[in-house]
Amino acid sequence: MHGAVFGEFLGTMVMLLFGNGVVANVVLDKSKGQNGGWIVITAGWGFAVFCGIVVSVGVGGVAHLNPAVTIASAIVSGDYSHVVPYVLAQMAGAIVSGVLVWLTYLPHWPVSDPDAKLAVFCTQPAIRNPFGNVMSEVIGTIMLIMIGMGLASKGFVGSGLAPGIGPFFWGIVVWALGLSLGGQTGYAINPARDLGPRIAHWLLPIAGKRDSDWGYAWVPVLGPIIGAIVGALIVKATGIA
Repeated sequence: MHGAVFGEFLGTMVMLLFGNGVVANVVLDKSKGQNGGWIVITAGWGFAVFCGIVVSVGVGGVAHLNPAVTIASAIVSGDYSHVVPYVLAQMAGAIVSGVLVWLTYLPHWPVSDPDAKLAVFCTQPAIRNPFGNVMSEVIGTIMLIMIGMGLASKGFVGSGLAPGIGPFFWGIVVWALGLSLGGQTGYAINPARDLGPRIAHWLLPIAGKRDSDWGYAWVPVLGPIIGAIVGALIVKATGIA
């Protein structure tokens, strides 16, 4: 199987398997990585982005892996034809990733705290404040779009990045976002990253699970979409890309 849409599915699945996998390793009881801390989680997410991009590009994808990136790219380019198929593929990959994380850590669900189990699949705010939570996701996503698109700007790379360097830089950007801006909401900055695994949590027979916190689920979807739109408009206005 090959092509852009499949690349979005497979790359998103790999990225979220590693990303939510590091969360599981840190928060689930009796895991060897338990209590590894925020540095481990943010580093794991940065490496997860690198891995997802490599796999997506390897099968002919464009490695958006994020509806926010797809929306921003469409606004900047003026081509909206790929938005729906890419987003659907990203969501499908995100849901499958949740199933794979569940299977990977299967013995740990019965002995772990229900809130920790939910945290493996989706974000939860440190302080529940809808406006503040949305603003955190908006600002984080704006930074993701501005910096990410800046990686391809002539001012940064001249004639272009050396082969294989792009995924490495994207991983650093996500790592930096987690370290600096992620403490408020857990930095979803990606609607598929949160909604897809949250659906998996809702559907899977996870031992002793709590509800899937659907009352908060709109925040990590709406915030990144707003951030994507604003970020894309900034990119266009400033000529970053």
